[in-house]
Amino acid sequence: MSLLTYDETRPWARSIKEEVLTRKMPPWFADPQIGHFANERRLTNAEIKTVVDWVDAGSPEGDPKTTPAPTHWIEGWNIKPDVVYAMPEPYKIPKLGVMEYIYILLPAKFPVDTWVVDAEVRPSNRSVVHHASVVVRPPGSKWLEGAKPGVPYIPSSTENSSSTETFFWLCGYAPGISPQEHFSPNEDVGRLIPAGSDLFLELHYTPNGSETEDQTSVGLVLSGKRPDKQLLNLIITGNGFEIPPNAPNYGYSETIVLNEPITLLYAQPHLHVRGIDMKIEIAYPDGKSETLLSVPRYNFMWQVVYILAKPIRLPKGTLIRVSAHWDNSAGNKFNPDPSQTVRWGAQSWQEMMVALLGGYVETTEHYRVPAAPSH
Repeated sequence: MSLLTYDETRPWARSIKEEVLTRKMPPWFADPQIGHFANERRLTNAEIKTVVDWVDAGSPEGDPKTTPAPTHWIEGWNIKPDVVYAMPEPYKIPKLGVMEYIYILLPAKFPVDTWVVDAEVRPSNRSVVHHASVVVRPPGSKWLEGAKPGVPYIPSSTENSSSTETFFWLCGYAPGISPQEHFSPNEDVGRLIPAGSDLFLELHYTPNGSETEDQTSVGLVLSGKRPDKQLLNLIITGNGFEIPPNAPNYGYSETIVLNEPITLLYAQPHLHVRGIDMKIEIAYPDGKSETLLSVPRYNFMWQVVYILAKPIRLPKGTLIRVSAHWDNSAGNKFNPDPSQTVRWGAQSWQEMMVALLGGYVETTEHYRVPAAPSH
């Protein structure tokens, strides 16, 4: 629905009251008692009271003379990209069915090391895009070596299961996510695309009941110099879970220990439709511990990146524990089949447990080429 004018908003007044009282809107799911975040978008108790009082008073319009000016909406890119790469042809999405990931080798050439300070992935048809990621294949890697530029490529089961060849995630799109700015405006930070690398689009489509198509593009803002700090992804996954049928609160956790220091900037939890919650806890080598992020009301429809208000320095030897719970019962209205045992998988009716942490390390003459994600 549109909420741009009073006449458009008034019929939804009672629904708005319910949404803000239950804190379903705005979409922000972190525990307010844990951590501080630069992009927090919760309503205060006073703001909620204002909305409730307005509805309870009959939702009056107020004085039309004090109506604020219309919002200026951004057309096209949210960033100002230096370069744009796009799928050469639209990809046709069938009316129904399950679609495997497809990969498209983009016509991107990087003769020298290239540093990215901002990026945005723009699907042309968001209604069928589960996610779209930009993946870097560094020189020498044979990952997806059979792919041809511009031609949709579906890896074989052998290629999907292989983790020996190097590739890494650069940026991406998921419902509710913002452009992939470096999340630290006061720091000289960038992501590295090594000289000689290739760029792939990784696309996961979900049919929506109508035959349609999509033509996704990616825009990059580049740095003219090597930044002082290199932004890396620390991807913590757990794929050993087996969620029993009809289990209303199944839990699983994964723990890693850092083999080098890193300064954290943000965290993004990712589960699928059965996800209930996720918690990311830190134990320092000196014995101190804290909870970095607790999301007690995970919502698959909104992929939120939680940007730390202040970067957190994690020394070598720091332990990071990620824990999550799923609801595989009939009480979960999003559950496609509570009678099934659920395991790790790419499709939404399967499950994942991923904590994507972003942080930086100091750049040196021998900067890091990120490793492939463990899944």
